[in-house]
Amino acid sequence: MEHLTTRKIIGAAIEVHRRLGPGLLESTYEMCLAQEFKFLNIPYERQCSYPLVYRDIELESAFRLDFVVEQQVIVEIKAVEAISNIHVSQLLTYLRLLNLRKGLLLNFNVSALKDGIKRVSNERSETCTNSLRLSAYSASLR
Repeated sequence: MEHLTTRKIIGAAIEVHRRLGPGLLESTYEMCLAQEFKFLNIPYERQCSYPLVYRDIELESAFRLDFVVEQQVIVEIKAVEAISNIHVSQLLTYLRLLNLRKGLLLNFNVSALKDGIKRVSNERSETCTNSLRLSAYSASLR
């Protein structure tokens, strides 16, 4: 199921990149990707905020995600020279905190988007269901 979702996400991102090209701000690509998801009827949540429990204290809006698509894939948008290890580590942390398995880093600042796609897997998570499941360390703010 996640494989099909990531294929749809990548297809939508390629369309955005084909129409806009590189060189814009991350926020621009994020807005356009949200419109592409709507056009393709791909369910998503944008700029999702989550609290984090640290030392038994809940910290509201401790982290924010660009997208959660079909309640199973985290998508982080970048417009940087290159995806770095810290970008991958950050996405992996998000996946672990939310107990999700798949994430995509999409760097739009490349000539061909295929060179800006990084798939990230959280192999420690349980099998995902159709509902967004959260670890004991986080809960959704909706």
